[in-house]
Amino acid sequence: MNKFLINTNVADELNERERSILRSIIHLYLLNASPVGSRNISKYLERELKLSPATIRNIMSDLEERDFISHLHTSAGRFPTDKGYRYYVDSLMPIEQITEVEKIAVQQNLIASDPGNMLKDVSKIIGLISKYLGFVELPNLKQLILIKIELIPLSSNRILAVLALDSNIVKTITMEANFEIDQNHLFQINQLLNEKIAGKPISYINDNFSAIISEQFSFSAPLVRLFIDSIDILFKNDNVDRMIMSGTQNLLSYPEFEDSSKIKGVIELIENEDVIIHLLDNQISNDESVKILIGKELNNQLLDDYSIVVTNYHIGSANGSVGLIGPKRMNYSKITSLLNYISELINKKI
Repeated sequence: MNKFLINTNVADELNERERSILRSIIHLYLLNASPVGSRNISKYLERELKLSPATIRNIMSDLEERDFISHLHTSAGRFPTDKGYRYYVDSLMPIEQITEVEKIAVQQNLIASDPGNMLKDVSKIIGLISKYLGFVELPNLKQLILIKIELIPLSSNRILAVLALDSNIVKTITMEANFEIDQNHLFQINQLLNEKIAGKPISYINDNFSAIISEQFSFSAPLVRLFIDSIDILFKNDNVDRMIMSGTQNLLSYPEFEDSSKIKGVIELIENEDVIIHLLDNQISNDESVKILIGKELNNQLLDDYSIVVTNYHIGSANGSVGLIGPKRMNYSKITSLLNYISELINKKI
């Protein structure tokens, strides 16, 4: 697990007793969503550490002073802060493997999916298994490489352009002209395009297409003009909706979101996918390790009560993300294993 968005220093290091108490508070809070008292911790740790409630209270006081835990009022139990969760994720968290039953459920659902709908199904599967909000960020097609372009005449004024992209992705576009198409000219353009743009990323082709085609043919030629005017259709990113989300109702079942203002935050989050896309584009690297972002680490007030666990998958030369959004009281250990497994399966299937 990579450390992420945490400033480590000697003052933040915990001794063995403090680590045990913090781990216990987080485990009990994950289970019950209720602040944890010293007596509960004493019972929880009785086989591991024989500590009196008074000793535990002293250690809890030290942890609170250092901002690992907090409380709502003096006599209440304690709950983890963002810093406490971060320390747990980076230094204390065991990795809980997903069960064979869960693996089989994931495999069966993905095997049954056709390639076009597989990523949509992934968001449903991980939402269903985790009981959180599952999301899949679709890859940006502009990152893909063009393998070959084929121009096929459909009629005297209609052309089918077939773009073969890496990772066996095929995109087709029909173009219609207001003039009769010269098939010899079409064949010449087809040859030229494959010589000049095959093997190049879609982003490069999109930026340089006009110059590439017009330097070989007269810019004013009707067929050349048709291609130049159609560039946005030919090489645009089809994924207008880049984010697929499933399992909104899962979030509403958690006690953290019983407050109507927090429910409003969930709705705003779902309706404004740009919030998540912006976060992923700016804070998530392209490697395949699972990243965990907690509360204020997300740098968005809408997300202060949430955590996001996310990893990347690859379609040829393009990257996408798959992840889960839930309360900060997430089962990070299990979710990490689930997303690692899902990412591996997506990469293999595609």
